[in-house]
Amino acid sequence: MNLNQIHNVYFIGIGGIGMSALARYFKAIGKNVSGYDKTETELTKDLEQIGIDIHFEDRIDLIPADYYQENTLVIITPAVPKTHSQWNYFVERNYELKKRAEVLGIITKDTFCFAVAGTHGKTTTSSILGHILFESGADVTAFVGGIVENYNSNLIGNGKTITVVEADEFDRSFLHLHPDIACVTSMDADHLDIYGDKESIEESFIEFADKVEDKTKLFITKDLPIKGVRCSINENTDFTAFNIRIVNSQYVFDVKTPTEILENIRFSLPGKHNLMNALMALAMAKTYGVSTEAIVSALDSFKGIKRRFSYQIKTEKLVYIDDYAHHPTEINAVHQAVRELYPNQKVLAIFQPHLFSRTKDFADDFAKSLAAFDEIILLDIYPARELPMEGITSSWLLDKIENSNKKLVVKQELIQSILGSDATVFVTIGAGDIGEMVSTIKKALNETL
Repeated sequence: MNLNQIHNVYFIGIGGIGMSALARYFKAIGKNVSGYDKTETELTKDLEQIGIDIHFEDRIDLIPADYYQENTLVIITPAVPKTHSQWNYFVERNYELKKRAEVLGIITKDTFCFAVAGTHGKTTTSSILGHILFESGADVTAFVGGIVENYNSNLIGNGKTITVVEADEFDRSFLHLHPDIACVTSMDADHLDIYGDKESIEESFIEFADKVEDKTKLFITKDLPIKGVRCSINENTDFTAFNIRIVNSQYVFDVKTPTEILENIRFSLPGKHNLMNALMALAMAKTYGVSTEAIVSALDSFKGIKRRFSYQIKTEKLVYIDDYAHHPTEINAVHQAVRELYPNQKVLAIFQPHLFSRTKDFADDFAKSLAAFDEIILLDIYPARELPMEGITSSWLLDKIENSNKKLVVKQELIQSILGSDATVFVTIGAGDIGEMVSTIKKALNETL
């Protein structure tokens, strides 16, 4: 498929974080872009502001009349049901339909591609790497799964020769990519509705890793069963972060590379997991040839990603943090970071489970992760692409949490419940529409100061 011959790009599910990055990209390179999504969000509003036409009804007559078959690409998301009338309209007329992952594969095939894989850490690592390359002057485009604070966008740069992409394991999407340099941050079980068991997901990651023929350009954590360049914190590996301290709420650390010691690197994102993400990005950039000075400067100036340990309120009296964590390992990482920064304060976690299948598969682990907080508020499960499963509810999950200071709350009563807490640190957690409630929660908490 030749993207140069495409004039129009139509998205079914344009408001998704990955889809919207592609929409920005095609708009930036001069294509006509429009699309459908189920609901209006801040992301869709941002797209409309840059001239992309979006509608929120599944009606065939809302497809732009000039999107003719011979020069129109239709990009679909797996979250859209097969009964969707616009989808069927395009299928019946033999339009060129591609999944987002397939399109990323086409784009990256003719570029030097950095691919960031892993059950956790993809968005943060790819954002840091994209920022390092962009700040170093590289001709880069980075497609990331979050809004990077430095750019207020999920697209960094508009280069033609280098790409940075998240290598998403969902639906084995990352096997469409053509990586030149890659990393695997983790291989925990997830998406068991797709893979069935942990062994199958590990096999898929190994298949992805095999796409990088030169193993000196594949970066892994020290315990993964893959051949590559190993990275760690305080361990004896190829790239190691050590001498770690916190100065003015910022990490300061040194890094041992295969050839030298880099000293006094500054990085502001809290949590050891984010330090590991920064180390992975540093290792890939250093191996590519980016100067030490450019890497150190970019790490110091990286501001973070919305919904990734994102401070909403940060005062001496009260702290409010929002995070996208939707897997027990990610919730543990948030907890570790909060305890490191606020060791003697009461922490309230507000969690919205994401997917019935994930809640079912990891219920005991979710219960253990959440119980570590001082107080827990649970919202109902966000279904996303799924139908309800009998017996799998937030009430069922709540019963498993061994912490007496817990409750299940409907959205309409959430603000009241939050304000009724005597906690001084508040954390909203989840990948569903809890993100749309952050501004309301922030406003209510600010009014208590």
